[in-house]
Amino acid sequence: MKTVHVHTPSHSYPIYIGAGLLGDFSLFAPHIGKKAAIITNETIAPLYLQQLSDLLTQNGVHVFHIILRDGEQFKNHESLNQIYDALLAHHADRKTTLIALGGGVIGDTVGFAAATYQRGVPFIQVPTTLLSQVDSSVGGKTAINHPLGKNMIGAFYQPKLVVADLNTLHSLPAREFSAGMAEVIKYALLGDVDFLAWLEQHINKIMQCDDELLAQVVAHCCQMKADIVAEDETEQGIRAHLNLGHTFGHAIEAQMGYGNWLHGEAVAAGTVLACRLSEQLGSLNADDTARVAQLFRQANLPDTPPKFALEQWLAHMSHDKKVENGKMRFITLARLGAAQISEITDMSLLEKTLNKFTV
Repeated sequence: MKTVHVHTPSHSYPIYIGAGLLGDFSLFAPHIGKKAAIITNETIAPLYLQQLSDLLTQNGVHVFHIILRDGEQFKNHESLNQIYDALLAHHADRKTTLIALGGGVIGDTVGFAAATYQRGVPFIQVPTTLLSQVDSSVGGKTAINHPLGKNMIGAFYQPKLVVADLNTLHSLPAREFSAGMAEVIKYALLGDVDFLAWLEQHINKIMQCDDELLAQVVAHCCQMKADIVAEDETEQGIRAHLNLGHTFGHAIEAQMGYGNWLHGEAVAAGTVLACRLSEQLGSLNADDTARVAQLFRQANLPDTPPKFALEQWLAHMSHDKKVENGKMRFITLARLGAAQISEITDMSLLEKTLNKFTV
């Protein structure tokens, strides 16, 4: 088992990474009360709900379950209210622990419910997808989507604990596993060129779910994010770098309909667009972008976005959280392995970046 510690001004907590951790109550014991709600979705429930529920019940925790529908399109106020309704029906109080068992949609939704139910109750992240293990379960960003923008309604609220059981990755559909690799590649691009070279060397074995390599991948990404969150918990500066590819990616998700493109797929295509924008700014060259696109293809991810009108691209991106004082801000690359925030006022740069991907 590998352990990464997250230290923030509001709260510090451990991330445990390893195989078979859903059978180890000692990891949960210091962080859970006498009553807990396990919140999962209809896909994950048949796989891991009983195992986790039995573990907690056998150790004296009173457990009840809330099962949501599965998919990005259900990361909304209706799912949030379903959680609130169940918590109230079970007389959950401020000492009731919420446990998010699932991927990024479950983690984000449950985290926001925990932040707002009775003004804040403890919660634990049990991520079951690669994307959530390497990124979304760590750092306390919680949210639901709005029809006009992704993750627009949320809160910064740290979990008490993250338990990443690598065994859950073996039940992932290949498409979901690839989607998680988009965030892994993102970490290499924004802050660790040596990790980028390591990924290029090992990508084929990683895609075959080699346990030893997966443990290294998850631990490395979690440590990178922990270091960034410790420096900038509420995204006032360097933490924004974690949004590399996300402004373009969120536009793709919104335009295509949430869930039709997986988040990681949209981030992959969006990251290649961020590289193209970096070319327009003079910080990358075409060979750099081609190298990035090739790695995404090796991870079975799209390196080109769908085509839609430039006006639609701009409309979606104008609702992005990184817009500040009416100016569009993008995460671009100063070089491979180094991200930067670029404020774009010259719309012709975006037109040139998107010229092959508009209709």
